[in-house]
Amino acid sequence: MIVAAHQPAYLPWLGYFDKIARADAFVLLDDVQYEAQNFQNRNRIKLATGAWWLTVPLRRRGRDERICDKLIADEGEGGRHHWRRRSLATLDLNYRRAPYYGRYRDALVEAYHLRWARLVDLDLYLLRRMMEWLDVRRPIFVASTMGLSGQKTDRILSFCQKLGATRYLSGSGGSRGYLDVAKLREAGIEVEWQRFEHPRYPQRHPHVGFIPHLSALDALFNCGPAAAGMIGTSSPKPTFAVAAAGGA
Repeated sequence: MIVAAHQPAYLPWLGYFDKIARADAFVLLDDVQYEAQNFQNRNRIKLATGAWWLTVPLRRRGRDERICDKLIADEGEGGRHHWRRRSLATLDLNYRRAPYYGRYRDALVEAYHLRWARLVDLDLYLLRRMMEWLDVRRPIFVASTMGLSGQKTDRILSFCQKLGATRYLSGSGGSRGYLDVAKLREAGIEVEWQRFEHPRYPQRHPHVGFIPHLSALDALFNCGPAAAGMIGTSSPKPTFAVAAAGGA
């Protein structure tokens, strides 16, 4: 039983889905502290001028808020925020000529027309839709509903034991600095490190070059169902013919 975990992300990148696909179960760490300028309420897409952030505006409250406590600053608050319309308009303008944009647009329109109070609910909804599109079928467990205890390694141990994990799949980023591998091993849980090789695939606006680590929407809009082959395999990622990218 392999378990992986990560903080919620807005319209995550391919590597996020690769981690889910390599595990048997995934824990959404929504009860940890919100990190400003991270990917919890924003992600990047590709414009003719390069990468661009799609952002969900949030209410400003205490600095120590957990992700599950973050509320969206919506259009009703003084008319200041029109992020839903702006997001769809930006996607339409920059991806309408992408080969598979029409395949996913209606579902995105539906998502943006629903009323969201909490950021984590929007993130989880979009995560599940994108998992369907990428053919990633894994159960998602929400940390704030699991009655977890401890911090850092102890917290990981807590949800691993609740789920009956024998392996914990960890990202190769910041967790290397605090993860106590020996402590997990003593509890009968081996640690694996995710190694994700980002694929190259046809993108729009080839004059600005290939941009990796965008939202996985970019791969879906450009490659459609074939994007599912970019994740969840130990073999080298395929390189898709750039000639299929089309014009600017």
